[in-house]
Amino acid sequence: MAKKKNYYFTQETEDAIILYNKEENPTIRNVIYNKHIDYPFDKLAENIIHTFKFYYFDVSPNEVKHEVVSFLVMNMHKFKEGKGKAFSYFSVVAKNYLILNNNANYKKYKTHHDLIVLDSKKNAKKAMAEREAKADNKLFVELLVKYWEEHIFKVFSKPREIAVADAIVELFRRSNTIENFNKKALYILIREMTGIRTQYITKVINVMKKYNVKLINEFQTTGTVGVSSIYKWTTK
Repeated sequence: MAKKKNYYFTQETEDAIILYNKEENPTIRNVIYNKHIDYPFDKLAENIIHTFKFYYFDVSPNEVKHEVVSFLVMNMHKFKEGKGKAFSYFSVVAKNYLILNNNANYKKYKTHHDLIVLDSKKNAKKAMAEREAKADNKLFVELLVKYWEEHIFKVFSKPREIAVADAIVELFRRSNTIENFNKKALYILIREMTGIRTQYITKVINVMKKYNVKLINEFQTTGTVGVSSIYKWTTK
């Protein structure tokens, strides 16, 4: 297959560049550039950008093209007559400019992209961990309620203690609907539910805490709670 010829950057273009470099009158140079060089440079920049896929820039391809053309104009005086073809020379100049800037932008893009991916993975893992923790917490509360329903009368014997313990278990049942779960608010709720003074409530809570710590450890180890001998632990 015959090599495709370049019809926009011709010998006439090269001659115009040589003439431009020799001309000292700015007005005449401007006429030469606009008539013979502007379009070939524009087309050369456009073709190199798309042929070699120099797309990692913060601005549009059209703006990149204008940057390349400006760079070619800045380096036009370096082209020497008889030192090779102008098309080859300015193609290399354009490619070198694009390689330098494209690679720098690609590194920034890659770093930014990798950070986005990393953050996304971290967020996904965090969300999954939060969902799993929430599910585990819900299951533990359900098992805890079941445990105390079966063991209140084994752990406590006094009616006052049983009433407080039963009120606490009821709060466990309502845990999803209680917005304010601070200590003071819970004491008030238990007092309202039982009519029993704080000092007796505290005693029952402390006993249940000892059991609950062991139940949490059991749940984390086995995934369940309620070893048959658990109610025999000392409450003193």
